[in-house]
Amino acid sequence: MDRRRYVELVGVGGALSLSGCLGGTPASASETADCGTNGETLTVATATTTRDSGLLTELVPGFEESFGVTVDAIARGTGGALRTARNGDCDVVLVHARPLEDEFVRAGHGINRRAVMVNDFLLVGPPDDPAGVAGAGPAEAVAAIAGSEASFLSRGDRSGTHLRERRLWREAGIDPAGSWYRESGQGMGNTLVMAAQSGSYTLTDRGTFLNVDAGGLAAHVARGVEDPPPLLRNEYAAIPVNPARHDAAYPLAMAFLGYVTGPGQTRIDEFRVGGERAFRPLARSREPRFDQYVPSDWSNAEAD
Repeated sequence: MDRRRYVELVGVGGALSLSGCLGGTPASASETADCGTNGETLTVATATTTRDSGLLTELVPGFEESFGVTVDAIARGTGGALRTARNGDCDVVLVHARPLEDEFVRAGHGINRRAVMVNDFLLVGPPDDPAGVAGAGPAEAVAAIAGSEASFLSRGDRSGTHLRERRLWREAGIDPAGSWYRESGQGMGNTLVMAAQSGSYTLTDRGTFLNVDAGGLAAHVARGVEDPPPLLRNEYAAIPVNPARHDAAYPLAMAFLGYVTGPGQTRIDEFRVGGERAFRPLARSREPRFDQYVPSDWSNAEAD
């Protein structure tokens, strides 16, 4: 996919309606009818980063073609996406904030969590790097920004990116406050544009940074998608809404789960922005990853 201006990406609106059974090729109309899903609609509440990176427009059509369905994607911060699911207004979520996901699953609103993909968070800012953070560790970098009172723009929206930013401040032992620290209250793409316009640092995911033509921002702290350190690791998961709690399209949600952890993994692996890799698929593993199904602090004692 070619890098393009953010306004062109979202100009058609914030919600995407992107118009077989699982397999290597799209199914025919008769085959999708046999799946029992033909003509249905799946509502996916997702983080804005999957939209703003351009991944949704690459990933969703294959699912729609395979099952003869329509996907309505509601893009908002992870906190907002999970709130949508708790209200029973979607069928499945695609999000990236494990603490919030754990709360969601532990409360019984979601089941069958599956890890889908990973990339990394980047600390970006003015090319001249007024706080001198280039090459520093993430906690040291935000400490330098606070120490110099260089302008920092937070999303401030309880998204996965915002929660990770707050974790960086905690790791640095800093409670950011003052005229240098502001909140956008916006999704990732808009926040990047605002940061560029104001000459501010901000935390972003790699996919959105590559895809949004914000101009005037450089990546100063970045470690790559192959093996990012824990503080910069950005894991995405899909979680179907619990049909015992809400009137969700559970069979279709499970089909979506099977797609994004099956055939969709190839699309994620091949997805590029301006020739650069934006995500790394996680679902295919020779070793079982049982920790992905339950809250990260789950213990065997709780199951007894």
